[in-house]
Amino acid sequence: MDVILLERIEKLGQMGDTVRVKAGFARNYLLPQRKALRATKENLSRFERERSQLEAANLHRRDDAQGVAEKMTGLRVTLLRQASETTQLYGSVNARDIAQAISEAGFTLGRQQVQLDHPIKSLGIHQIKVMLHPEVSVQVAVNVARSAAEAEIQAAGGAVGREAFFDDPASVPDEAEGEADGDEDAEADTGPDAGGDASEDGQPASA
Repeated sequence: MDVILLERIEKLGQMGDTVRVKAGFARNYLLPQRKALRATKENLSRFERERSQLEAANLHRRDDAQGVAEKMTGLRVTLLRQASETTQLYGSVNARDIAQAISEAGFTLGRQQVQLDHPIKSLGIHQIKVMLHPEVSVQVAVNVARSAAEAEIQAAGGAVGREAFFDDPASVPDEAEGEADGDEDAEADTGPDAGGDASEDGQPASA
């Protein structure tokens, strides 16, 4: 489907560009959000008539967004989640979660403005891009931790989880390896030499 962009769309085009997009993307997002018009002769004429007004409105929104971006610079939000000792989350953090945390920090934001390629699935501080306007973005630090205390440790540059006890993360022992070592020790304890003398038939040797 061919559409006329009413604002800049990242990786798609600038205001006034006529571009071809998937029909579903146009019907479900661009058209209902008033970010584009169907590329018909009537709409092309309408756009040219209203172009100056659209550009002025866009400039006003961009200036507002720039002001918000300045206030959001350096913003860090904390999300508490359950996780394993290897720092993997039991679940994930998605764009909606981040948008809600930023809104609770005092900034009105929709989940569509959070640029998250895939859900966050590990503890740590994650730098997330937030689009305040098609031409204005800001980085927000999302601190995902199991507790407020751990969030403070991460904010100070410290590590949490099993990795916190090892200088080299590669030296963290594998859980399966640890279990195997335990099994070998158990077998050693139950061997014929572990509990004193025994006769060949397995019965205790008589004195």
